[in-house]
Amino acid sequence: MSANQLTLSGAFNISLEMNIFQVQQGDETLRNSIIESYQPFIKKVVSKVCNRFIDQTMDEFSVGLVAFNEAINQYQKGQGSKFLTFADMVIRRRIIDFIRKESRQMRHIYLDQTKPSDENTMEESFIEQQAAIDHFEEQRRINERMEQIESYQLLLLEYGITFDVLSKHCPKHADARENAKVSAKRLVERKELVSYLKKKKQLPIKDLLQFVSCSRKTIERNRKYIIALSLIYIGGFSALKSYIEPELETV
Repeated sequence: MSANQLTLSGAFNISLEMNIFQVQQGDETLRNSIIESYQPFIKKVVSKVCNRFIDQTMDEFSVGLVAFNEAINQYQKGQGSKFLTFADMVIRRRIIDFIRKESRQMRHIYLDQTKPSDENTMEESFIEQQAAIDHFEEQRRINERMEQIESYQLLLLEYGITFDVLSKHCPKHADARENAKVSAKRLVERKELVSYLKKKKQLPIKDLLQFVSCSRKTIERNRKYIIALSLIYIGGFSALKSYIEPELETV
C-alpha cells in the first residue's frame, strides 16, 4: 500500500462523511482520491442496475463516475442516510436516465432503418423490433423496482426498521392503512416535520397531530408503518409510490 493510500485509509476510518464535507470545502486532492478508491463500488452499483458486468471502458461506468462526483457535491448533513447510501441512489438514477435515453435513441434508429420494400416484411420487422423494445422497457422497470427496494431497505435500517418488523406493524384493517398513508403524505408535505424525522429518526407525533384528524393513540400504534411510508416519499422511490398513495384522503 502506498503512502497516499495509507493516509486515505486512515482518513476513511475517521468518517467518510467527514471527508466528503472536507471535499466540499475545496479539497480537490481528497476528492480525486475518494473517487479513485471507490471505483469498485461505482462499478458494482452500475453493473447491478444494468444487470450485466460493466468495466471502466464502458459509457455506463463514465455515467456512474459523474454521478458519484455529483453525490459528493450534493450530500448534506442530516439528510437521513450515509454517504454511500446516497451515492448509490444518485448513481442508480443517473444510470436509469441513461438507459431510458439510449432506449429512445434505439427506438428511433429501429424505425428509421425499417424501410423494406415488401409491406409484410416491414410489418413483421416492426413487430419484432417493437417487441424487443417493450421487453427492454419491462426489464428496465423490473430492475429499477428491485434496485429501489434494496436502497429503501438500507434507508429503513437507519430508522431501526426491517421488512420483518414492517410486516408485523402493518395495520390489519384497510381503513387504518389508508389513514397511515394520508398521515405519511401530510408529514412529507411539511419541511419542518421531514427535518425532525431525519434528525431524530422518530415520528414527530405531536406536530403531526395538528394536520390529521385521527387520534394520538392511532398515530403511536402505527408510527413505524407511517415512518416507512414517509421514507418512500423522502427517498424518491418512484417505483414504490403505488404502495403509498392514499385512495381517499379522509384523515
